[in-house]
Amino acid sequence: MNSRYPAIAPDLLKLFAAREADPVDVAVIQPADPFLDMAGEDLRRRIFLTESETGQTLCLRPEFTIPVCLDHIASQSGTPRRYSYLGEVFRQRREGGNEFFQAGIEDLGDTNIARADARSVADAHALLQLALPGKKLGITLGDQAVFEAVLAALGLPRGWRMRLARAFGSAEMLAAALADLATPARNNALAEPAASLVADGDFERLSAHVATRMEAASLSPSAGRTPGDIARRLIEKAELRAVRLSNEAFDALKAFLAINVPVDEAADALRDFAAGASLSLGAALDNFAARAEALTAYGLSPQAIHYDAAFGRPLDYYTGLVFEIMADGDDRPLAGGGRYDRLLTLLGATQPIPGVGFSVWLDRIERLRGAA
Repeated sequence: MNSRYPAIAPDLLKLFAAREADPVDVAVIQPADPFLDMAGEDLRRRIFLTESETGQTLCLRPEFTIPVCLDHIASQSGTPRRYSYLGEVFRQRREGGNEFFQAGIEDLGDTNIARADARSVADAHALLQLALPGKKLGITLGDQAVFEAVLAALGLPRGWRMRLARAFGSAEMLAAALADLATPARNNALAEPAASLVADGDFERLSAHVATRMEAASLSPSAGRTPGDIARRLIEKAELRAVRLSNEAFDALKAFLAINVPVDEAADALRDFAAGASLSLGAALDNFAARAEALTAYGLSPQAIHYDAAFGRPLDYYTGLVFEIMADGDDRPLAGGGRYDRLLTLLGATQPIPGVGFSVWLDRIERLRGAA
């Protein structure tokens, strides 16, 4: 194996083989659009972009989930299928350089969602136990589907549900969105006739007005958002500002986000919350309870796993389980992952393919191994 690989790499490959995860090697240069469209703001602003001779926007591989899924679709392989990987990713980072190694497993096509979720968490935990023997590990678990079920049950309009769902992986973005929801900002920045056109929701005339203003300022629509994109966003923002959530509903949302309990107590905590707020969480709660049982079946200690209702991960493609694993006394995750049931369809799969997976940061693991 290449000497640049971390020293733990051969042991990881053996673990992947034991877990029946086929090794996959994906190209370092990737089409940029899937990452720009689906990866989330946190990753988008750290991607290294370039351009092909034909003008296609490309990037250095910033993560493995999207490339593995694209390769699976291109190969027309059947499912269920488990893939493993170990290689470099490239992101602009403030610490530790812009190139670092990741390893992980992507589990595609298993329709037993609870089992596949629990297995992904168990595989990540086993990998870290192998790499850091004797190190105490803690698992934080969240659920995008439960969060979105709460938003829907509270009767929030689609625009607000989408904004809050996108913010779920960022504590700062979520706090800002909740503050806006509690006290909608007034918009006095728009001049006439744009202000009236926005207030009327007149998309066609507003688009034409924006196009005229862009032409006057010598701004080409091909250089960024089109007049239609800008008009649509202005109208959406006005609609969001018009929403007034009742005090009872806002208090219920805050009560939900405050839930933080060991995973074996989480299903009951969610049931108690739903009953107290007179909400129905439906299948999202049933799936959560089934996963909690499956985690125990995989031998993970419930006391080592905490469910934090406000916990998300900053990638837009997650649809259910999200989790991170940290070493005791360390403030950065060593592993992170989650479920992404819509991703493969968005990438071009002709049939829905459920998926779940995780990555580990090998540079962080090596740092802890060196400090031992």
